[in-house]
Amino acid sequence: MNNKNYLLPGLVIIFSFGMIIFSTVLLPNFIFKPMPSEFAVVYTPLEARGRKIYLREGCVNCHSQFSRPQDRDFGPLVMAGDYVYETPNLLGTIRTGPDLANEGGKHPDAWHKAHFINPRTVTPGSIMPPYSYLKDDEMKALVAYVQSLGKKRLVKYHRIYHPDELEKVLEKRKVNVDSSAAANAGRGIFQQNCATCHGTHGLGNGPNAIAISKKPANFSRPFFKDYDDVTWFWRVSEGVPGTRMPQWGKLLTEEQRWYLVAFLKTLPRENEVYPKDYESLDPEKWNEVQATSSKDLNSQKPAMIIETKGSPPGAGGGH
Repeated sequence: MNNKNYLLPGLVIIFSFGMIIFSTVLLPNFIFKPMPSEFAVVYTPLEARGRKIYLREGCVNCHSQFSRPQDRDFGPLVMAGDYVYETPNLLGTIRTGPDLANEGGKHPDAWHKAHFINPRTVTPGSIMPPYSYLKDDEMKALVAYVQSLGKKRLVKYHRIYHPDELEKVLEKRKVNVDSSAAANAGRGIFQQNCATCHGTHGLGNGPNAIAISKKPANFSRPFFKDYDDVTWFWRVSEGVPGTRMPQWGKLLTEEQRWYLVAFLKTLPRENEVYPKDYESLDPEKWNEVQATSSKDLNSQKPAMIIETKGSPPGAGGGH
């Protein structure tokens, strides 16, 4: 058999692969030179060292560092100019863990240190391995690096972002979510559907919370003040991925969800309340709950029968 018959097809294949590599890898490296954005970070020596530890320990294998248009709960979208000082970039290729593009500033340093030493102490159910073997100086550098991720974006923007396409729901809304009547209607819907997890006052201490690894949201947390009407409606309708929060858009009518939004807007407070016990939803106490005054709601003392069933829930997992 004449091998010359395979020469031309072989050259074509080699040339094709060469063009693919050139156009997708080499050419962009030469012509794609984005200008630094206002969020581009020049790392301090400590942060730069933490970045090397982050890469050495393989964190990049489970965590990404880019928020895409379809990522509705990771914070502001990233741009190419955000990474001009990154060589090499640590965008990551998989999301076994949460995206870290906007992680900086979400938690204090002590939280991150506890998380690295034993992830399950602050994130129940986490599959992240412990990094308790890191030296103190290495741990300090790693925490500094994580705190630098997206911190410039978080200073300017809120943490939670509803999809832009949901703005159209405001055009056909018929419920005045700022009225006391709507809030009262929403209270009943909340007690029937949400109180078993979130508690009657939205403190994340309902009777079901004790059995949930990802604790229900504690609506007294100050950052819930950042929620606008559409964000509340979106959260109620679509639920919270990774938690037991269901998609109420499949169970409640649009009007009912707006009533629920009206009630939820009355819950966030200036100071976070840390409940010490889980609540028991005794049917005999329903009338008492319904009659609870606004003064009682702000007193930080639940009006329900209290049953201590374990350690108190955290600040709230699902948002």
